[in-house]
Amino acid sequence: MFKKITLIIVLAVALAAFLVLRPYIFRKNDPPRLEDRIPDADFLCRAYILDVARETSSMLHYHKVDFRDFFSYEFLLGQSKMYGLNLQQASYLFANEEGDWGALVQVSDSSKIYQGIDRLKKFAFISDTIVSDKKLYKIEQEQIYLYYDRSYMLIYKGNEITKVFNRVVNCKRGDISPGWKAFLKERKFRDEKLVLYSNWEKLKINGVENALFAHDSDSTSFSLKAYARNNKPLNISMKSDGENLISGEFTSKMLNVHIDISKLRKHPEDPIYKWLKKLGNRISFPTEDFLNTWEGDLSFRQGGYQLIKESYIESELDENFNVTEVRKEKEVKVPGFSLLFSVNENGPRFINRLLTKGILTQDENKYRFLFSPPLHLKKIKGYYIFHSGEYTPRRETHGKNNGIWTQRGTKIEFSLDSLSRNEVFGSIYIPVKKLLTKNRFF
Repeated sequence: MFKKITLIIVLAVALAAFLVLRPYIFRKNDPPRLEDRIPDADFLCRAYILDVARETSSMLHYHKVDFRDFFSYEFLLGQSKMYGLNLQQASYLFANEEGDWGALVQVSDSSKIYQGIDRLKKFAFISDTIVSDKKLYKIEQEQIYLYYDRSYMLIYKGNEITKVFNRVVNCKRGDISPGWKAFLKERKFRDEKLVLYSNWEKLKINGVENALFAHDSDSTSFSLKAYARNNKPLNISMKSDGENLISGEFTSKMLNVHIDISKLRKHPEDPIYKWLKKLGNRISFPTEDFLNTWEGDLSFRQGGYQLIKESYIESELDENFNVTEVRKEKEVKVPGFSLLFSVNENGPRFINRLLTKGILTQDENKYRFLFSPPLHLKKIKGYYIFHSGEYTPRRETHGKNNGIWTQRGTKIEFSLDSLSRNEVFGSIYIPVKKLLTKNRFF
């Protein structure tokens, strides 16, 4: 009787264990998701290609870009359906500092993919190659590899095809890389259609934990929203206002800075302090003296040309054919250049330090910064102003931290929008008229 009871208990426990473990015993191994397959890299990108095409369509039509219809939402959607790609879902891109890059795209019908590759063969030489016992296609001229299976397509250019391919093909579900895991968990710009993420080692060296960029566009411009998270509290903060040079029509380069650096002075181990010192070392600039003098306001303008009077010595013959030296003046066209920065009581000592090191030189009543044009120097309240024109440039008061950089006629505007304990928000604005119509940006 005891044996029967024991047997019944054992069978009951075995049945219960079977019922509990059944889903795990007979569970099918779910295939990896697309995000599980992506290799880690210095720069990561998530893109909803069709949505980006829809957002940029008005810009391409406004500027009457050639072949703009090939980048339209309708065309890309039709082509993706024709060749079995699913561009309505997110595509993932990755790139490294060395220049290699790749992308993973969702596949909706793998039976149609080869039609696209076959059509591509009309425009480029494509060969078959074997990597880890699997066949890939290679665009020989560009050294680009193509591979697809039922759920995804890999596009890769670089010298690490074996490493990248094995990662993509042999990963398991949930085997997402650390970089992509951090990126996809990030809440900043979560709803944007094109987002670039980086936790590049060179950023970390400079104290930046990670950085993100998201795109916006309208009919006239392309802009990037930028975000960076510091791995330690920042020792700088934004000031409410300060003196600025007024920008003119011909301004090609501009920079306005208004920050409180009182805490930064006390922390030479700060990555920003180290970065400024590293920059200064290139020309033996006395960075420590500058930070002990500077009060956090700086305004720089460059652009256009100005006529200045420059004296020179000319040898002349008098009536008796004696050579005499005569001082004369001539008008010379020099680049427009103005620099303003705020100083404390250490200002005169800092100027003398620059003169001693030869970074600043004096010729009569004018000065030069290394290879700059001759500059006038004026002290107004707590500011030094260097300027190439005859008259002191006009000024205004605001607290913006922004600037302009001109690249082949295109003025790129950038700004620091907010600054908190560990986070920085900024933006980059690029007018696209010349970029799209003349392709002269690069």
